[in-house]
Amino acid sequence: MAGSSGRRTPLHPGAWWVWALGLGTAATRTTNPLLLALLLAVSAYVVTARRPHAPWARSYGAFVKLALAVLVIRLVFAIVLGSPVPGTRVLLTLPEVPLPDWAQGIRLGGRVTAEGLAFALYDGLRLAALLVCVGAANALANPSRLLKSLPAALYETGVAVVVALTFAPNLIADVHRLRAARRLRGRPDKGLRGLLHVGLPVLEGALERSVALAAAMDSRGYGRSAEVPAAVRRTTAALTLGGLLGVCAGTYGVLTAEGGSYGLPVLAAGVAAALAGLRLGGRRSVRTRYRPDRWDPRAWLVAGSGAAVAALLVLAGARDPAALHPGTVPLVAPALPLWPAAACLLGLLPAFVTPAPDPAVPDAPVPDSAAFDPAAPDPAVRKPS
Repeated sequence: MAGSSGRRTPLHPGAWWVWALGLGTAATRTTNPLLLALLLAVSAYVVTARRPHAPWARSYGAFVKLALAVLVIRLVFAIVLGSPVPGTRVLLTLPEVPLPDWAQGIRLGGRVTAEGLAFALYDGLRLAALLVCVGAANALANPSRLLKSLPAALYETGVAVVVALTFAPNLIADVHRLRAARRLRGRPDKGLRGLLHVGLPVLEGALERSVALAAAMDSRGYGRSAEVPAAVRRTTAALTLGGLLGVCAGTYGVLTAEGGSYGLPVLAAGVAAALAGLRLGGRRSVRTRYRPDRWDPRAWLVAGSGAAVAALLVLAGARDPAALHPGTVPLVAPALPLWPAAACLLGLLPAFVTPAPDPAVPDAPVPDSAAFDPAAPDPAVRKPS
């Protein structure tokens, strides 16, 4: 019985993000449509098998639609504005609009070649796969638990984000309620006059809610900080800022083919500096966490599977770049490389090592009175009997 309850313990949300970002990094290292389709299928299967029954978990469909829109827009641009890839297989010829001399290099209309469309399809599919992987993280990781897991140095930021996430839906609900009330009374609810009559009560209600929240947070001791020497504060700021800059530069190097030599070392150094800065900054916080999420072996397996997919695709791109980037000039049919495809299948591991969501007990919404506190207990977690 104890093993069953332990297996139902929610997975650390950071593990889902590491897994999804690993798949997204792998997607940026290839333009092979077969490998990209395999990564999309892997993320879709894991989301279908492990997505919880919660309102925030329904965002995956929106990211899929956004990815399809990006792909269509990329193809439309290639048809209307042309492609930098020269081609000989002309599919159709559009009427070309003459442009002035200062717009050299840009054309509207003209020949549409199969090589140019294939190049646009491969490039758009890569970006679409990255968006879908980010959508998978949003659908699998509980945002409130993720904010609760923030380092102590980012606690104030987490509180502000949770307050914003809590009050924005309330403002929208107030607008709908007031507009419905005005329509029932036969008063205008549109235009400048309707906006003024609806906006003032909404702002008044938001102000009252903010004052009540501030009083509640002040009575519970929020905003207290420990005394830290000035040297520690300066070191914390330098490490955090330098680490974040290193993470940005390293991420750019990892995601681009030109920065493959320096991307990983700079990214590792930036992460180490940022973590050291966050650890030092955490000394200012005097709070404790209630039932903190543990990074258990399942979290290591989930995060490790995504990191393994990314590392193996980076290795495959260095050893056999032609397999990961099929040629478009001349246009050849893409082939599925075996061991990079097997590496992509490692991303299916979370579907087998994580517990299935309970369809009978959906995630309960967080009450307004405690939603602003990332350290508050998750209502979806049952207390031991």
